[in-house]
Amino acid sequence: MGDMILEIRHLSKSFGSHEVLRDIDFTVEKGDVTSIIGASGSGKSTLLRCINLLETPTSGEILYHGQNVTGPKVNAPRYRSHVGMVFQSFNLFNNMTVLENCMVGQIKVLKKDRETARKRAMEYLEKVGMAPYIQAKPRQISGGQKQRVAIARALAMEPEVLLFDEPTSALDPEMVGEVLSVMQGLAQEGMTMLVVTHEMAFARDVSSHVVYMNQGVICEEGTPEQVFGNPQKQETQDFLSRFRKN
Repeated sequence: MGDMILEIRHLSKSFGSHEVLRDIDFTVEKGDVTSIIGASGSGKSTLLRCINLLETPTSGEILYHGQNVTGPKVNAPRYRSHVGMVFQSFNLFNNMTVLENCMVGQIKVLKKDRETARKRAMEYLEKVGMAPYIQAKPRQISGGQKQRVAIARALAMEPEVLLFDEPTSALDPEMVGEVLSVMQGLAQEGMTMLVVTHEMAFARDVSSHVVYMNQGVICEEGTPEQVFGNPQKQETQDFLSRFRKN
């Protein structure tokens, strides 16, 4: 057993009468790379948004190091500095340079001084190959570059866990590889990651744990070998049938 970071217990989420998530249970340990796969509309992104407190769960608990973070007294920005998120649509500040995008959260949330924030931002921008672009505004760089900046921004907060919400789905096909290679590097360095993805090769080859969701519930989970190599449920088999030929 490793160091338990997150425990999701009986998590449900409804929007009005529409139940999007139902009785979700799983855990995230230090160093896990968990890929959440499933058809569009199966609740994957809503699950991540609940874990990051961008949505309030209807019922159930999210425990961060044993503390329930869904209560009213939780400091959500502080929690999010530990459990960072990389969005499908980058969510960069368009009026700020690449460097400023990676500094602002450190200064506002972590209360870092500008020099410390700048140094840390540069460290992570170099890591994702974006150091030459620090003075560029988001509109001046490609989608793949924006996503790498978004990853550097999240890393600069030095989170314990990084959540990725379909980080490549808004990218042109030729840019997908550059983002996945950054994520693969983070996984190899031991970064704890929770990734909602349609990139089945990444889920199969990089993950330590795969969760298959279908219609708001966890249909099947296990190691990539178990889920991709020997799926137990018919729904999983049907979903994976086109990838298992790879």
